Amino acid sequence: MNHIEKRESGVETMEKNEKESVTDEEPKVKYRGWKVMPFIIGNETFEKLGTIGTLANLLVYLTTVFNLSSITATNIINIFNGSASLSTLLGAFLCDTYFGRYKTLGFSTIASFLGLLVIQLTAWIKKMHPPECGREKMTCTGPTAGQMAFLLAGFGLLIVGAAGIRPCNLAFGVDQFNPNTESGKKGINSFFNWYFFTYTFAVMVSSSLIVYIQSNVSWAVGLGIPAALMLISCALFYSGTKYYVKVKATGPAPVTSIVQVIVVAIKKRSLNLQQFTWDSLFTYISPQSINSKLPHTSQFRFLDKAAIITPEDGINPDGSASDPWRLCSMQQVEEMKCLLRLIPIWFSGIFFYVALVQQSTMLIFQALQSDRSVLNTSFKIPAASYTIFQMMSLTIWLPIYDRIIVPSLQRVTKKEGGITVLQRMGIGMFLSILCMMLSGVVEERRRTLALNNPIGVEPRKGAISPMSGLWLIPQLTLAGLADAFTVVGQVEFFYKQFPENMKSLAGSLFFCGLAGSSYLSSLLISIIHKLTAKSSTGNWLPQDLNKGRLDYFYYVITVIEVVNLGYFILCAKWYKYKGDGTSSSSNSIELDQVSKQSEKTVNGV
Repeated sequence: MNHIEKRESGVETMEKNEKESVTDEEPKVKYRGWKVMPFIIGNETFEKLGTIGTLANLLVYLTTVFNLSSITATNIINIFNGSASLSTLLGAFLCDTYFGRYKTLGFSTIASFLGLLVIQLTAWIKKMHPPECGREKMTCTGPTAGQMAFLLAGFGLLIVGAAGIRPCNLAFGVDQFNPNTESGKKGINSFFNWYFFTYTFAVMVSSSLIVYIQSNVSWAVGLGIPAALMLISCALFYSGTKYYVKVKATGPAPVTSIVQVIVVAIKKRSLNLQQFTWDSLFTYISPQSINSKLPHTSQFRFLDKAAIITPEDGINPDGSASDPWRLCSMQQVEEMKCLLRLIPIWFSGIFFYVALVQQSTMLIFQALQSDRSVLNTSFKIPAASYTIFQMMSLTIWLPIYDRIIVPSLQRVTKKEGGITVLQRMGIGMFLSILCMMLSGVVEERRRTLALNNPIGVEPRKGAISPMSGLWLIPQLTLAGLADAFTVVGQVEFFYKQFPENMKSLAGSLFFCGLAGSSYLSSLLISIIHKLTAKSSTGNWLPQDLNKGRLDYFYYVITVIEVVNLGYFILCAKWYKYKGDGTSSSSNSIELDQVSKQSEKTVNGV
């Protein structure tokens, strides 16, 4: 019997070697790398120019063309941004489970184009937006139900587009390089640089040139340009169809595993862990697993019950559980613990982003009622263009931090990144506090000057302050630095701390944090608007900022950020990095090393 088994094993080994030899000679997956980058990077560039070119100035569009109040327009933008970010969770699930990245991106790109086209039509066709308000009129006609429905349909299509593009575009570009070769690895690193360069380029162009055309030339033309750019993006994407590496959907394995651990732990909740030895825990690891080994940890020990082997649990000949809904492996349990440990850190990010949201919403209204002229000339910076300074701050700081600050810190701390990722995130949260404090001080100064020495009147808003809009740059600079520390740090944190098979979930969780902050910001605005409407100090957030106290609103957010920083510090001290096993038992379980898969399953092969 042993002889037969050895013989079969030898045959299998020979067949495997022959397959690998054929694979080496004639690779099934043909990675074209940089040869397809003109299609992918071109698609990325024009897609970002299109979407950002529309979204950057959308707040001004809603208040000037659709005649919505500042509060209504801000809430619409916040809800839209939140929904677009939240939709990535569903988009990533559908992509990984059913469609794959190519089909998801193709469908989403078309949806985004249709959304931009619908919004452009609301500006081009006069019946699709309210009549223009005369400068002498104090009241304006609002949009009809049909006009709003058409506009919201455009928003809905953009949300569908964001659901597929945001979690898939970066990964799809990486798929085109062979990760098992040196040239492929270098190509991936270069692609990351190009990806963020195109994003920065799109923000710069959109926040300056396109916004200027929208604000000073024509909304129909200014919104038509992004739609045309998005059409070019679609054409470029489909032009490279026959050259792409198209990774198949992997199925809902990560989500299923998470649910299985929860279900089995609940089923076995009555078991007492102390009555079982470490040998009673199920330590099987599937040969198909791509996840690295995880040591046993003492946190969330109640989940360990899901891995207790009882007489009712059956084991297959290959060592796997006969019923995965009755018995989970310790590897599954530890992967679930990784996710649970991340949730408190993720939650603190929601409150952090609230400070940054104001720099792209409320700050625009501040700019509208400030002196936006440059060097005493007739040229005025469009209100929505001020956000470019936040991106400039981030773009300038990142290479300085990477090339100068990190090496200096490494020599002192002897750590890989100079400081831990959580320390980096904490610095950003502290900067967000300074950003909101400064925002309050600047707004108080702007309001005082507007009341005492106005230089003009902004239609349907109020008096224009003689304070230069350039005084808004310092708070935008702090917001950009906070971005560089916390947002970039959080992306890195999620990527490193999530199990390998949950990378799509990690990206989606990041966008869900952005969604939560947008919803929370909208909720705060609505609550404060209603609570202060009848107060002795008057409404803090009226249409005319000079009649309100936006600075008080900023100080409220400052307090929230201080509390959030304290909460984050506690979470950071409690957090255990992935692979840092701590157990009260000297016989802590060290799970077997899992070899990573080097091949991808590709459509059509």
